[in-house]
Amino acid sequence: MAKKEEHIRKPEWLKIKLNTNDNYTGLKKMMRENNLHTVCEEARCPNIHECWAERKTATFMILGDVCTRACRFCAVKTGLPNELDLKEPERVADSVRLMGLKHAVITAVARDDLKDGGSGVYAETVRAVRRANPFCTVEVLPSDMMGKYENLKTLMDARPDILNHNIETVERLTPRVRARAKYDRSLEFLRRAKEMQPDIPTKSSIMVGLGETKEEIIQTMDDLRANHVDIMTIGQYLQPTKKHLKVQKYYHPDEFEELREIAMSKGFSHCEAGPLVRSSYHADEQVNAASKQRQQGAQ
Repeated sequence: MAKKEEHIRKPEWLKIKLNTNDNYTGLKKMMRENNLHTVCEEARCPNIHECWAERKTATFMILGDVCTRACRFCAVKTGLPNELDLKEPERVADSVRLMGLKHAVITAVARDDLKDGGSGVYAETVRAVRRANPFCTVEVLPSDMMGKYENLKTLMDARPDILNHNIETVERLTPRVRARAKYDRSLEFLRRAKEMQPDIPTKSSIMVGLGETKEEIIQTMDDLRANHVDIMTIGQYLQPTKKHLKVQKYYHPDEFEELREIAMSKGFSHCEAGPLVRSSYHADEQVNAASKQRQQGAQ
């Protein structure tokens, strides 16, 4: 009889502080009233209480809440998406205004069912946020949009302050971890974004704990830098449900600090690394320079 696979016990440093103060409940109420989705909720982010209750920041998820892909690490629903909501950009922009955000992160489910990958609504959301919030910087976190040049160009023409596309894991594990995604295509996506708008910083993130080696992580850093990625984030993979991939290793905070130092030595302008770090974790702190430039230009 086969031995049942054991789960690795979650270490003390991954304990999450819950905080459901007025900021948290107020943001949750506003999202429901405006029929908006956040990746904070849909992907079960461990930092939701810190970001919503203390930092008063959120990552908006547009183009619905149903993804056309079924990545084995992600808790977002998979299936046939709903029709596009053309009023969504204005609702996001209004919510950003009501929250008083200085930095807005906008991600989206993968919409492989659409010819433009949803890039038209995505770009309009960036423009709508800018119209309603002229001093707010905007970070976008799209899927690879099936690698179509014209879709990425539509989004980059809206000139987000940061283009963030996650490589997610090392090359060897990509087929097992990411549905319908390709390691090389993600690198090409990031490179093309930089070629289209050289002054816009690019950013990418990986999860660790899925069975990768340290050498493979370092190779991923080298691959990102070879494609001119400026910012990197490194976080611990956490299994969202029993049907998702199991955690193979929990990295100690000291190991994350070592990876951060290695990343910085490779030439990244910024690297955020830690057990609870996610792609948009403390994203507001990474664009202070961009925010100042925007305000100076408007004066």
